[in-house]
Formats: sequence, C-alpha cells, structure tokens
Amino acid sequence: MFEVLMTEEQKRLRDEVRDFVKSVPRQLILDMDAEKVSFPKEFLVEAGRRNLLGLRFPHEYGGRGLKWVDELIALEEIGTLGMSLTCLYQVVSIVGETLNVFGNEAQKEKYLKPTVEGKMYCAEALTEPRGGSDFFGATTVARKEGSHYILNGQKRFIVGAEGADYFVVYANSNPGASPRDALSLFIVERDMGVEVKYIYGLMGTRGGGVGRIVFRDVRVPEENLVGEENGASRIFWQMMIPERISSGVTGGSRAILEIAARYANKRKAFGQPIRNFEAVSFKIAESITKLDAVSAFGYAVAKTVDEGIGTRGYQRRLVSELKRLSTDVQWEVVNDAMQILGGIGYTNVFPVERALRDARLAGIWTGTNEIMNLIIQHEYYQELLTKTVEGRDMEADVPITEAEAAEEKVYE
Repeated sequence: MFEVLMTEEQKRLRDEVRDFVKSVPRQLILDMDAEKVSFPKEFLVEAGRRNLLGLRFPHEYGGRGLKWVDELIALEEIGTLGMSLTCLYQVVSIVGETLNVFGNEAQKEKYLKPTVEGKMYCAEALTEPRGGSDFFGATTVARKEGSHYILNGQKRFIVGAEGADYFVVYANSNPGASPRDALSLFIVERDMGVEVKYIYGLMGTRGGGVGRIVFRDVRVPEENLVGEENGASRIFWQMMIPERISSGVTGGSRAILEIAARYANKRKAFGQPIRNFEAVSFKIAESITKLDAVSAFGYAVAKTVDEGIGTRGYQRRLVSELKRLSTDVQWEVVNDAMQILGGIGYTNVFPVERALRDARLAGIWTGTNEIMNLIIQHEYYQELLTKTVEGRDMEADVPITEAEAAEEKVYE
C-alpha cells in the first residue's frame, strides 16, 4: 500500500536503503542477539559512508534535506534488520533533530555533522531509575558554577550508551521550580567523566549498547547548553514527535508475516497446505490488513508533520496514535506468525522468536502505550471542547422535541 504512494525519487531511495540492508552481515545480527557484540559501530560507519543517516537534515550538515515521509520509507527497510539496528539508526535521527532544531551553529558543526557522517556516535539520555513515563520527575541535577554546569545523577536503558561519544541529557537546573520550568538540556561528552555500564540482560533488542550512565560531578561547559536554561520542557515536547513517529513502521513485522505466509503455503497437514484452513488464512488476512492500515496511517501522519498541518497538540495526538497502533500491531502480527508456524516458530530455526522478543519492547519505550492513551484522549478533548459541531448535529436527530430532550439530559 505504501509503495503506490511513492514518487520515483522515493523508490530510488528505498532501493538504495534496501541495498545497504542486504549488505549487513548475517553474523552481525546473530552476534548482537547472542551479546557477543555490544555496539555495532561498523553499521553506523557504513550507513554514514552511504549518506543514509540523518536523511531529513540540511545538506550542510551531511543530510539530504528530505522529509518524514522519506525517512519512514528508509525505516521500513531498516526494520528488517531487527529492532536493535533500527533503534541505533533512529537515535541519529532523534538526537540529530534536537541539535538541528534547537542547537546553535557551533553545536551543529561540532556534533550534528560528524554524527550524520557516521564519524561520531550519540545517545539520548531520558529515562531514570525513578522515572520512566514520569519524565518530568527527573532527579539528575545540573548546578551552575562559573562557566560550567556540574551534573550529578543517573540515567538508564539508554540505547547506544556503550558506544556513544556524547549524550543529550535532560537535567533539573532549577530545583524547587515546577518540573516543567526546571529542566535544561545539555550535550555531555563521554570524556567529560560520564560512567557507562553495559549491564542489562535484555529479553530482546540486544547488542545495541543499551546501558546505564552515571554523572558524578561531571563538568559541562556552558556552551553545551542546548536552547535556554530551564527551557527544555519545550524541547522535550517537540522531540516526542520524532521519538514516536519513527515507531510507526512495519518493515520488520511485515517480513515476519511473509515468512509465516510462505510457510503456510508449503506446510501440509491433514493432506493439504495449512493456508487452506481458516484458522491460518484468517490470521494472515487480519495481519496484512493491520499492517497496511499502519502504513497508510503512518504516511498520513508523516505528511501532516512535514506540512506543519494543525497545532502541535494535534500532531502530538497523531504521533501518539501512530506509536500506539503500530507497536500493538507489530506484537499481534509477530505473535500470530509464531502461532502459524507452531512449535518450529518457537525455535531459532526461524527468526520469529527473536522478532517476538524484540516486539515486546515496542509498547514500552518512548512512553508506554498507556501513556499514549493518556496523551491521545487529552489532546482529543482539548480539540473537541474548544469547537462547535462543524458538520451535522447528530445529537438533534432524535424523535422527541428539543425541549423534551433537554429536560431528559441530566448531567449532575
């Protein structure tokens, strides 16, 4: 469905990314899952060499000046490599967005450009031990001292931490103030004294350098402040758009469904291919319908953000809906694929079990899907309660008079 909406230029981009994806060594993916590799630097080096990182950023910083629609096309292909490599690819886009939109010229030259070129590696430091979805409860503190900020605190579950040269770090720089008026954002280089520990035994999404980082009196020069002091809440809300829109892709789960569908066409039971049984064929029909729906919705959301349509609240609602829908669908499709394969799907003869372990994380990170529901309904009510009925007023289409209806509508 997505392909029919592509321009010829976008199809060439897809083919270019597909060629890169095919070049990634099979052994790298296996070694990452076995945790023999903790940070696949060579993946980012090669993507940078091919000019496939940071596609949306300006040419002067190494990007291609493309849009979100183009990046989703690339992510569809990258997704077939598994979630760990997809995450590392996305981190460049997410951290890069921070620098491109909110960074100054010096920061873009020093950090954004080499990152897009695959010569420097980054990570985004959001989650803390005391706060996952409660982002504004961050306890990492930044104290101004002369021309430096002194950082103390801890972040965890940081994708790419193991190999990162620098981190974008949210910290409380105004203790006692409202959390939304207390946060600042800093570029913190690893060599400034950041302690990095690759300690987690992850169920899936392995080998992407996910780690814990600790700040003990880390001195950060004031020129590494991104945006205004105590103004990072505005940055955070803007950054939730790239965080969540990049989750709205189906490449990995679509590939898994194809494996299951081909298996169902070959595998025989009771004297016929199992695709002939409704229990199997209906799962395939439902899965491809869900995936096509996500692709179409993802395209619409990307176009909305690209064109700047609607308010920021409206865009936040759409990207939250996309993240919620796409991650639920990923899980459902991969889970059904395993059911179609039966016992053999539960082994490593097929990559389905690895994909299932990966997919479970998608509904947790960048805000759990429960938090997505919270945002969706909040932004929807904000829109609904500030406008009058624009189309036909269906509430009036009842077989009693307006006065009688008003008398019966008791709200308190």
